[in-house]
Amino acid sequence: MKKSYLYFIFVCMAFCSCNKSSWQKVDDGVIITLKPTSSTSAQKICLQVVTDDIIRVKAVPGKDFPKEQSLMAVYTATQTSGWQLLEEHERVILQTATTQAIVSLKTGEIQFTDLVGNLILAENEGGGKTFAPMSVDGENAWSVRQVFESPDDEAFYGLGQHQSDEFNYKGKNEVLFQYNTKVAVPFVVSNKNYGILWDNYSLTRFGDPREYAEINQFNLYGKDEQPGGLTATYVNTSNNQLIQRIENTIDYENLATVKNFPQDFQFYNSTITWEGFIEPKESGIFRFILYYAGYTKLYLDDELVVAERWRTAWNPNSYKFAAHLTSGTKHKLKIEWKPDGGVSYIGLKALSPVADSEQAKLSLWSEMGDQIDYYFIRGNNMDEVISGYRTITGKAQVMPKWAMGFWQSRERYRTQTELEDVLKEFRKREIPIDNIVQDWSYWPVDAWGSHDFDYKRFPDPEGMVKTVHDLNARLMISVWPKFYYTTEHYKQFDKKGWMYRLAVQDSIRDWIGKGYIGSFYDVFSEGARQLFWDQMNEKLYTKGFDAWWMDASEPDILSNASIPYRKALMNPTASGSSTRYFNAYGLMNAKGIYEGQRSVNNHDRVFLLTRSGYAGSQNYAAVIWSGDIGTRWEDMKAQISAGLNYSVSGNPYWTMDIGGFCVENRYERAKEGSPDLEEWRELNARWHQFGVFSPLFRSHGQYPFREMWNIAPDHHPAYQTMMYYNQLRYRLLPYIYTLAGMAHFNDYTIMRPLVMNFSADHKTHHIGDQYMFGPGLMVCPVYEYQARVREVYFPAGTGWYDVYSGQYLQGGVLKTVDAPYSRIPLYAPEGAIVPMGELIQHTKQLQTDIILFVYTGKDSEFTLFDDEHTNYNYEKGAFTNIRLSYSDKNKTLTIGDRKGQYAGMPDKLKFRVVFVSKDHPAGIDATVKANEAIYSGKQIIISNK
Repeated sequence: MKKSYLYFIFVCMAFCSCNKSSWQKVDDGVIITLKPTSSTSAQKICLQVVTDDIIRVKAVPGKDFPKEQSLMAVYTATQTSGWQLLEEHERVILQTATTQAIVSLKTGEIQFTDLVGNLILAENEGGGKTFAPMSVDGENAWSVRQVFESPDDEAFYGLGQHQSDEFNYKGKNEVLFQYNTKVAVPFVVSNKNYGILWDNYSLTRFGDPREYAEINQFNLYGKDEQPGGLTATYVNTSNNQLIQRIENTIDYENLATVKNFPQDFQFYNSTITWEGFIEPKESGIFRFILYYAGYTKLYLDDELVVAERWRTAWNPNSYKFAAHLTSGTKHKLKIEWKPDGGVSYIGLKALSPVADSEQAKLSLWSEMGDQIDYYFIRGNNMDEVISGYRTITGKAQVMPKWAMGFWQSRERYRTQTELEDVLKEFRKREIPIDNIVQDWSYWPVDAWGSHDFDYKRFPDPEGMVKTVHDLNARLMISVWPKFYYTTEHYKQFDKKGWMYRLAVQDSIRDWIGKGYIGSFYDVFSEGARQLFWDQMNEKLYTKGFDAWWMDASEPDILSNASIPYRKALMNPTASGSSTRYFNAYGLMNAKGIYEGQRSVNNHDRVFLLTRSGYAGSQNYAAVIWSGDIGTRWEDMKAQISAGLNYSVSGNPYWTMDIGGFCVENRYERAKEGSPDLEEWRELNARWHQFGVFSPLFRSHGQYPFREMWNIAPDHHPAYQTMMYYNQLRYRLLPYIYTLAGMAHFNDYTIMRPLVMNFSADHKTHHIGDQYMFGPGLMVCPVYEYQARVREVYFPAGTGWYDVYSGQYLQGGVLKTVDAPYSRIPLYAPEGAIVPMGELIQHTKQLQTDIILFVYTGKDSEFTLFDDEHTNYNYEKGAFTNIRLSYSDKNKTLTIGDRKGQYAGMPDKLKFRVVFVSKDHPAGIDATVKANEAIYSGKQIIISNK
């Protein structure tokens, strides 16, 4: 009896010991072992101090943390001192010089506070960590989710670049995967001045973790109110086809599901409608996603919920909307669809209601991982949060100055002569330009991936490069990670096992000519990345090409394939299952080229334009562009919020195809004098006005040709406004290139949502169609046809000046302002200093005559940056800073001593200072009184008295 009693006591003690939470200090943080509640709950949590403001959190349901190296994180050291650990009230407190992370020893729930206990962020009650076992490709792993609490007045930004024209993601859902026009970056920034960087590479969902469900989740009725499905009517007017049938799903979203359309139905000249009623089984807000190509409208309860949207047949888009539906009520639904090609895509899916309190939380779910792994980054403002992101994922470089000028391209120049003649015409017309681009298909038709030229069309590639250089421009060339299986380059990869082979095994043919078979290389192999660069170097870089256009880097092995088949096409990777690494292809592709070029030439700056990226792309000189967007006003508007959210996602360099890439047929066919041609011209004019104030300024797209003289004759207002803004871009280069310097040295963000500069004004938290371009210019694009006014919100806390006229406007008001064809609204805040140089034709010309527009009313400063423009000597300290500071009390501008030096630095600058005030307005285009001074590098004080 005594032995049994002692044994019982021993077992109880052992059980209690095993189930008691404990913690252990490690060099850079703490590891906490939780009381296990199930095999899928967090058992171990690790907090690492990266810096005082950055805490890395890892959690696993087992006993060991994985040892795989992060692809996105490049920092080399954590912080091993300057912080402390405390235990009190069953909590462990990790305290740095600025931040506290408080961990419950009962639940593992983490709260982040400042040093006096003010809450910044809290994980969901109980910890918010979810692990669900999954297995794929022979790998056992977890689907993981982390949920955080969020107050009502919080706003979320970032997540990369998406096309549904959403800005503040609070209460919204977004699926993070790579696709043409869609760039996933798992970084969320809050207006509460913190960020969450989610270290995972698989398909990820922000918000609701569920997959959108088919519409058969509703009780469906036809237009005659008979149950079973919606009435689908297929009509083709050219051959009098009429098909009517009942459908209980609308799922024609990829190459597999389009096979469910009626057989032998001809989509050219057709109209398809879905009509009937949807009856929900519960009441609440349903969140819909409409996937579409062609012309699409959607009506709900006879209200036009989705006004006509268009995308080209081969490149669909998605659009989201929400609607409150009532259980047991039949809600009338109608979709009108006109396909725009032979194979077209459409789909409608929905998420059933979630409690408002849950929908509003910050939630991140990923399909596959070995752990929950995120970084909490705090700052005193959003700039500091983004700086923390770059501490983890790497610096952005100072882009070469030529890249900040104007670029011209077409879907492709078909011959060497065509490209050279276009550039010569730019110089003849004195339209400033710095970069011309040779897009795809310069190779022999059956040799994609050879990096060879079709010498019938491009007889002298080296001579073409020389001609471009002699015309004082640069030449960028398109390179895809794609190889026809008949090429020698493919065979070099395949010999090493570095090609994704399924596309070849399945005999997938592309859209060129008769269709050719090929596939993509495996970027997750270091050797494959080196070989890819070696091939580019041998065939292209040695010919003198200046920069790289890395297209289809999602990877787009087969456009419009389903996501499961996309994963299969890039599987296996050298690192493991493609499910695990689904989103990281573009990041690793950029890494290989950046490291490859710097290994053979560590002097000239690398420049990459790539269609896909991930967290860390900025570390490899990668600029993201928004892909093959449409040429519609709604597409132009969507680029504003897309560019702003991408910029907040940590990479300061983003760009778009000015005018859109994919062109409606009505624009292709437009004749002189037609309404369609005039709309096309106005669309391009407005888009140019917007594009000037994006980090990179470039025109590109399918036919009609995009050179401004091909858009409109030189007497037309479209041509004249495009010329004006092109020249304004070049006049602003001292300002813009300084922003590029700030992006590197200060981790600055160039294209800035208003909330970054005016966070105290809560109205700015939801404005996604105006923004700051640097600290001194507020840009208000016009994105409606024939609009000649637009509403502009002037943030509170400062006054504003019209840049064109110098007229003063009060802050804190919403005002309808003029927006003539020739101008978009452009304003400078009190306290701005905007430097402008003389007009130049290209960036090899120096700007030594600088006008400083000083917008008075507040003290201000701006540090003018310059360097050698094209090389990496700035990394060695070869650059200059000139601090400009204005005292509103003393009415003086101080041009400080020049700090630093570089080769070729001008001995003297002429500064002309224009003080803009309420009483003395001055516009950038007027001849105005200026205070002139010759500057030799020593301090000058200029008075406004």
